[in-house]
Amino acid sequence: MACCFAGLTASACETCTRKQSWLLRNATHGRGPDTRWDYLIVAIVALLVLLTLFYSIKWLLFPGEQSAHHIKNIVLNERP
Repeated sequence: MACCFAGLTASACETCTRKQSWLLRNATHGRGPDTRWDYLIVAIVALLVLLTLFYSIKWLLFPGEQSAHHIKNIVLNERP
């Protein structure tokens, strides 16, 4: 499926490209970040998203709960 979209790329128009900073040039439409605070905010949010994704997958695959009285055992030990 990836090979179908390999030749397709999105880029910003000339006007938007001129208004954006060097980091995001030709990446998106519209104005880019105005100050360095904008980059900091985006970096912090990206870090939070990555941490959330990491721990969600980690705890989904390896929950680590060993207590016999945990609520999950009600479902797991129930016999039809």
